[in-house]
Amino acid sequence: MSREAKPILCYVTDRSALAPGSAAGARDALLGVIRRAFAAGVHRVQIREKDLPTLELLELAREAVAARAKSARLLLHDRLDVALAAGADGVHLGEQSLPVAALARWRNQGRAPADFLAGVSCHSLAAALEAERDGADYIFFGPVFATPSKAAWGPPQGVARLKEVCRRVRVPVLAIGGVALENAGECLAAGASGLAAIRLFQDSADLAALMAQLHSGV
Repeated sequence: MSREAKPILCYVTDRSALAPGSAAGARDALLGVIRRAFAAGVHRVQIREKDLPTLELLELAREAVAARAKSARLLLHDRLDVALAAGADGVHLGEQSLPVAALARWRNQGRAPADFLAGVSCHSLAAALEAERDGADYIFFGPVFATPSKAAWGPPQGVARLKEVCRRVRVPVLAIGGVALENAGECLAAGASGLAAIRLFQDSADLAALMAQLHSGV
């Protein structure tokens, strides 16, 4: 995996919060946020629109790929087929998704584009160690803090557990779950290589100013 600036900043999308009640409006609003995020300096955007029909997801991914900055990466949640068809830079897998070991074997056969990323969401140290062993390029660890979008994964892991994972795992660890400007510094001080979030980026009124603060380590 190529070296990236730290902290690695990843915007995870959620169009449902942008224009409730309007499918077309939500999609257009999401594409606008993606374009602004890339322009502001976000390193990665993960399209996580699991309910979108395949063709609509592919169209969105292609437009996002066209909008990305030269050094940025566009990732698809779960959908390897869409990622490849759109010319995206990788896929992000949940713990119940395609095993990262299978993806790593496929990639090692020389069938994937150069620098095609494979990331995994992890909710325990054991899962993080397994993902690293199986070939993940990076992991999301969380939820670090309380957040409605990660409530199904149980209570927050906390900064102490994040620190332990960062200490034990050699691949980049991005903190996720309730990450905000007020607590981002705690995650980075714990050893996180970066931050992944929905609302931190999606709700920002000034992404350029936010990026400047986060790039400085907060």
